[in-house]
Amino acid sequence: GDKPQQAPAGTLTIRVDSLLPDGLHGALNLPAELVAWQDPEADLLLQAGSEGQQISSWVYALVAPFPTRADGITLEGLRSNWSGSPSGPFAGVPLLVDESTASVFSRVWGEPAPGAVEMYPTGDLLARAWEQRPAWGMVPFEQLDPRWKVLTVDGQSPLRKDFDPGGYPLSIPISLSESGPAGRSVVDRMLSLYGPGSNAPLVPGTNREAGLLSVVAMTGVTALVRATAYTMEQRGLLYPGRDVRDWLRAADLTHISNEVPFARNCPYPNPVQPDVRFCSDPAYIALLEDVGTDIVELTGDHFSDWGTQAMYDTLEMYRSRGWLYYGGGEDLQEARKAVTIEHNGNRLAFIGCNGKGGSFAQAGPGYPGAGACDMDWLVREVSRLREEGFLPIVTFQHYEYYTYEAQQPQIRDFRAAAEAGAVIVSGSQAHQPQAFEFNSDALIHYGLGNLFFDQYEISFPTRQGFIDRHIFYNGKHIGSELLTILFIDYARPRPMTPDERDDLLRAVFSASGW
Repeated sequence: GDKPQQAPAGTLTIRVDSLLPDGLHGALNLPAELVAWQDPEADLLLQAGSEGQQISSWVYALVAPFPTRADGITLEGLRSNWSGSPSGPFAGVPLLVDESTASVFSRVWGEPAPGAVEMYPTGDLLARAWEQRPAWGMVPFEQLDPRWKVLTVDGQSPLRKDFDPGGYPLSIPISLSESGPAGRSVVDRMLSLYGPGSNAPLVPGTNREAGLLSVVAMTGVTALVRATAYTMEQRGLLYPGRDVRDWLRAADLTHISNEVPFARNCPYPNPVQPDVRFCSDPAYIALLEDVGTDIVELTGDHFSDWGTQAMYDTLEMYRSRGWLYYGGGEDLQEARKAVTIEHNGNRLAFIGCNGKGGSFAQAGPGYPGAGACDMDWLVREVSRLREEGFLPIVTFQHYEYYTYEAQQPQIRDFRAAAEAGAVIVSGSQAHQPQAFEFNSDALIHYGLGNLFFDQYEISFPTRQGFIDRHIFYNGKHIGSELLTILFIDYARPRPMTPDERDDLLRAVFSASGW
């Protein structure tokens, strides 16, 4: 409404900078004794910057469209672009911001150089960035969306669990100061009653609460057989995970798609085994323990290879370790049951099936195995889970194509899962990385490639792979980080070098139509 010509007698007034972020305005919690008054004569002033007493820290993210190959920039590079000395991967590309973000950073960094920044309405930034690729921008943390890629600044990203807001250059102080006739004592009294840590603070202490964040690591094919198993016997059971274990263990929930049963009578591995009937020595579960497995996907083609007892024994091994499993089980009913998890307030549901069916997916009434896909069932179940407040993560063991491009049978089923309400649709079958797509607000990744499997000599793409790190916050999927791996032998992947990573992202984004 109209601002009052003068403040009501006997009340304290506060002027809140109108160009603070919408999320902060929406969270403002003024007590009865404090009246908002947009006048320079107000007693108190709430604004960005460090003038006054800091009461909050608002975290911003540097972003680019998802199919961007650059991963980050230094603060020095970001500041030099802002001030008109372009450098780094986005040299000469204007930074896209809304009016609030432009105002906040102008207060902290000074006015941007002409042409260094382009302003758009908040709701238009994402579409504008995708249209103008290459593009980059800056948004408050609460405005993140999976279609953005969050760029690191001096190696830090607010998507990560080890994020340190105190040492992050895009954490902006929000401060309260006396503005009109009120003295410092008024600020001190307000802070004692309504400051950070009080029962009813004026504003939240931050827009990024670590306790609302959940990180899920999704992986591709694991099959501890043949040359992979032989290498484990020669080099040590934990050898394959040596270079990627820290990535996997760092997630809150680590997903492993283990296609092969553990069997007590499994023969010593033959690296050139001619047939494709597979089992793993039960001792090999030490590798899955070491990489921090939490959830096992059982949709794989080979779960039935060694008979019913091996399947029952394998399920018991998972249960005894407290691991959850889905997509296969003691019978079809268990195979179709979604695994639901609540973590830091994020309600996640994992559900999957085997798209080949037949002898690959033998779970039935009273019989164990992988669960065959029935798309009518899957669509109904995903819709139900979404309606009940879960964020469904759907994984497929589908037909295998040795192409970066997704193929029509995959596209049909993955899109159906997305349209039913999945937030992530992930292909666990692929032996080489495949394309991405956004569909119905879901991120589809048609194939991640191998995690632990011996296809080193089939082709160069079968040496490449992804570990997808999906980030959930306050009940939403807000972003994904793509970790890229390359096999150095039949068993062991390592993180890619920057050049190897750039080549893979270029190939996969191109295959995605980007």
